[in-house]
Amino acid sequence: MDFVDKAYLVVGAAGGIGSEVARRLLAGGARVVLAGRGGDRLRALGEELGAPVVELDARQPAEVERAATEAAAAVGPLSGLANCVGSLLLKPAHLTTDAEWAEVLATNLTSAFGTVRAGAKALDGGGGSIVLVSSVAARFGLANHEAIAAAKGGVQGLVLSAAATYAPRGIRVNAVAPGLVRTGMTAGLFASEPLAKANAAAHPLGRVGEPGDVAAAICWLLSPAQSWVTGQVIGVDGGMGSARPPLRR
Repeated sequence: MDFVDKAYLVVGAAGGIGSEVARRLLAGGARVVLAGRGGDRLRALGEELGAPVVELDARQPAEVERAATEAAAAVGPLSGLANCVGSLLLKPAHLTTDAEWAEVLATNLTSAFGTVRAGAKALDGGGGSIVLVSSVAARFGLANHEAIAAAKGGVQGLVLSAAATYAPRGIRVNAVAPGLVRTGMTAGLFASEPLAKANAAAHPLGRVGEPGDVAAAICWLLSPAQSWVTGQVIGVDGGMGSARPPLRR
């Protein structure tokens, strides 16, 4: 995809999906600012890619706004923002503590809201694209996903409302809804061969996702070529959200 003369802020850039989004944008000629909690991994990625880094706590909307302002100062007016921040909590509601619930909401929903708010201000006058990350768990009932499903369901509602609000200003708001993706965060779900095979079999296409599968969809939504796409939540889930694996006989 062609991103020449475009500038983007990737929030959660040090993660498996965020780092792949940054790589693809840069390969397409974009100027990219990497944002995240900081640490050696984010700094190393910035050095590797030759991209500026902004440290932030994405759970604080004001921090995301600050990052957008600093990004524009570093690489010029932004063309889009991608929020790749996320967490995973696999617990039933009755075993989820108040602290865990608050953390899941802050990490997944509040950070998304902050990205929309920051993007609406940063892209004002020039239009552009905001892309968030939901989950197949918000589209299809999965046991022990109550907290994350609620947070990601909120992301989907946020996409729909924000798309309507900001369409007159040329700002597109969309999301992807991945299935299980192989990243550092989900490593425990591949701890044994039987567990890995069971998770793959839950997806009609017979495999779990890789970061590049999701990053490709995010970059597609960020691209100016998709100027007539807004208010969409695109499943990138191996078919889990809309199909069933073949029955075994």
